[in-house]
Amino acid sequence: MVLKTGRCGQRIRNALENFEMWCWRRMEKIIWTNRVRNEEVLLAVNEQRNILHEIKKRKANWIGHILRRNCLLQQVIEGKIKGQIEVTRRRGRRRKKLLDDLKNRRGYCQLKEEALDRTVWRNRFGREFGPVV
Repeated sequence: MVLKTGRCGQRIRNALENFEMWCWRRMEKIIWTNRVRNEEVLLAVNEQRNILHEIKKRKANWIGHILRRNCLLQQVIEGKIKGQIEVTRRRGRRRKKLLDDLKNRRGYCQLKEEALDRTVWRNRFGREFGPVV
């Protein structure tokens, strides 16, 4: 999966990475006035930045779980059940749907076929995402 590259996407990505570093600093009791670099903090805890990796992995696992089942939630995700509210035009940027970042260019049918075979799904979405450094 590719991260959003727009301004808003970059802000969200930076906010998540900042929160992760804040958590590591808080656990190590490093005060912000000490001026310790992020790389030094990561070396001290012997970790890498991986919050974005975990979010993507858990989202892919959950969607794969839903696509393998035949339930109401799958029908809602596929858009087979229509809501009562009719919105003609929304203001602002188009909202990103749940499946948009997993589809890439393959289409929903191929995504659903891959979800039905767990080994293919795990090979595509499990190990492919390396931790973000």
